[in-house]
This record gives sequence, C-alpha cells and structure tokens, in this order.
Amino acid sequence: MFPQRQILRATPRLAAQLRAANTPVFRSALQRRLASTENAFIKERQGVKEHAAATTELWRKISIYGVIPALILAGINAYNLWNEHWEHWKHLPPLEERVEYPYQNIRTKNFPWGDGDKTLFWNDKVNYHKKDKVT
Repeated sequence: MFPQRQILRATPRLAAQLRAANTPVFRSALQRRLASTENAFIKERQGVKEHAAATTELWRKISIYGVIPALILAGINAYNLWNEHWEHWKHLPPLEERVEYPYQNIRTKNFPWGDGDKTLFWNDKVNYHKKDKVT
C-alpha cells in the first residue's frame, strides 16, 4: 500500500508543476527556441516543403495540360479505328457464306450451357459455326 500512497500524494504536486511549466513565458521561450530559423533541421524541412510544393504544382500542370488532351486524342483515335473496323466488316460476305477452316470451332465435347455449341463469349454478329459440316 505504501507505493499507492506515494503516487496519490505526488499527483497534485506533479499537476502543479506541469501547470507551472505551461505558463506563457515558458511556452513562448520554448517556441522561440524551436522556431528559430538558424536551426539546420528547420531549414531542411522548409526546403523539403518548398520542393514538395513545386513538384506538386508541376504534376498538377502535367495532369491538366498533358494527360487530359492525350486521353481525348486517344479516345478519338479509338473511335476512328472502331468505325474503320466495322466498315471493313460491311464488305465481307455474310457469316453463313464464309469458309470454316478445320482449326476453327473444334468441339471435343459440348459446353455445359446453352445448346452446348457456343462458347461463353459467343457473339452472333461475328461468330458462326456450321454444325452440319463434314471434316
């Protein structure tokens, strides 16, 4: 019980000492000492902050004035390529009249979905399979 009594008696004194240490005179002197511009650490931190601000501004400008126009141009290019691709498909014969080569649509067993002939990514506009072909 002796250690508990010492702690209970010392607590008010410790609190008073901490309150005395937080007086404005002490705080301002400590702040002046830590905020001194003569300190090498503070100069280094200030340099890091300035560098970070400049780098952030550089990347913001690159993002706005470089990346956004590049994305717009890439989108226009993709749109043009898409249209050219489907223009090419208009000139091809219909799917039913195209030659089906032996390496296309090889089936060793049926798929477990649908009619068993179509793959999971089957697209009726571009895929065609002659079921009655002779190989």
